[in-house]
Amino acid sequence: MAAQRTRHRAIAGALGAVALTAGAITTGLTLPTASAATWPTPSGTPQAVTKSIPVSGTLDGGMKRYYGDGDLGTGGQGEDQDPLFDLKDGATLKNVILGAPAADGVHCAGSCTLQNVWWEDVGEDAATFRGTGKTYNVIGGGARKASDKVFQFNGGGTLNISGFAVQDFGKLVRSCGNCSSQYKRTINVSNTEVTAPGKAIGGINTNYGDSLTLRGITIIGDSSKKIVPCQKYIGNNTGKEPTENGSGPDGTYCKYSSSDITYK
Repeated sequence: MAAQRTRHRAIAGALGAVALTAGAITTGLTLPTASAATWPTPSGTPQAVTKSIPVSGTLDGGMKRYYGDGDLGTGGQGEDQDPLFDLKDGATLKNVILGAPAADGVHCAGSCTLQNVWWEDVGEDAATFRGTGKTYNVIGGGARKASDKVFQFNGGGTLNISGFAVQDFGKLVRSCGNCSSQYKRTINVSNTEVTAPGKAIGGINTNYGDSLTLRGITIIGDSSKKIVPCQKYIGNNTGKEPTENGSGPDGTYCKYSSSDITYK
């Protein structure tokens, strides 16, 4: 794994972030900005994954590194790849490091929790969220080397990301712009550290009523402010590339103010 040129920073006390509930950013709770920490060192012997690992209930990886092999041994951007972990509705994946290659990372069939999960080199996507009217929680952890998206939000409901670190990425999270089934999606990102290079923190579809709320965001190494906090699109269900629909806070779709973002 090549050393990153940008500072390897993450979130201090990622496990402690469990106490941060989704309601924090909708009830006016003041959240601190992210703090620097080192990326975790894997424990034990790395485990090759040749077939998606199904998860029901809770899987605690004990900070072991898992990586794709065989049919999952690709780190490319090809669509419709299988994940290393396939989470059932209500499942929790915690204390896991996804190495390279990582295929399509993690799939959530319904509500799920990803706690202290780290992606060293994102493949197609780090995680994809599906289902209708579900709640998805990403608590702590981090991802880097994502040439496109980190989190792909295909289903409907609410995605809460807290205490996360992202480096060298396209978009941290994208509400699907051209899925055959479209929904209103609510995305909350709090107490998260973003390290350049990157294109956007979030992308949402205004025509489906999506919203992105940002609180306690720290952006590092982007003095020219090229990283777009909230990119708006006109989504569709035909498979066509969605068109951009502006960016920046508006109180309805992009919910944040200048005080919610700190540049370092």
